[in-house]
Amino acid sequence: MTTTGAPASGSQATGSQTTEGGPASVPRPWPVRAVQKVESATWLDTTADLEQRLAAKGLTASPPLLALLRGRQVGHAVHPPMTDVPIGAWLSASALDAVGGRAARPAARLLVGLGCLGALPTFLTGTAEWIGTSGGDKRVGYVHAAANGTSFALYVASWWVRRHDSGHGRGVALAVAGGALAAVGGYLGGHLSVARDIGTRDPAFADDPAARELSSPHRT
Repeated sequence: MTTTGAPASGSQATGSQTTEGGPASVPRPWPVRAVQKVESATWLDTTADLEQRLAAKGLTASPPLLALLRGRQVGHAVHPPMTDVPIGAWLSASALDAVGGRAARPAARLLVGLGCLGALPTFLTGTAEWIGTSGGDKRVGYVHAAANGTSFALYVASWWVRRHDSGHGRGVALAVAGGALAAVGGYLGGHLSVARDIGTRDPAFADDPAARELSSPHRT
């Protein structure tokens, strides 16, 4: 599998289609085409560049904090596993909403709140990775953050309206909407981690054991 736009050896590409060893006959999946459009959306750069500079100024002011957020103590980026905390809590809340009945409503609200709390450090670790990206990776990371940030706001609203039993239905609907956006954000995050190999790692994992600092293929 290749992670660049060039076709692998022995394959031919035509437009948005590619097959091994011959003319294209099957289009690439629509999510792939959608992400490619995001990667090439240069109109995002003005806002993304501004936010990236501001975030970088804040995080690089404290090298120990930046190293912590990038997972220096554990050997690689901590953002991907940390996403399991809010996602797990939020999905569990929706499961209780679906099958738990009235008695499970307090527990569902508690899980929504715990997910929101867990999202805060998760955002910070993701930002620590994103500030070193550029080009298409920067744009996808920006949309990833926007989707997850909107999802977070919806879950906060869900937690808030659930404080009264009369708001339970609205809370459920807000959580479903937040979950849908979190799925979009998660897909984009998976693209960055798997397809684009974004993420810091200990030099020993980057075939440079003599180096002293965390490395990343995307660091600028």
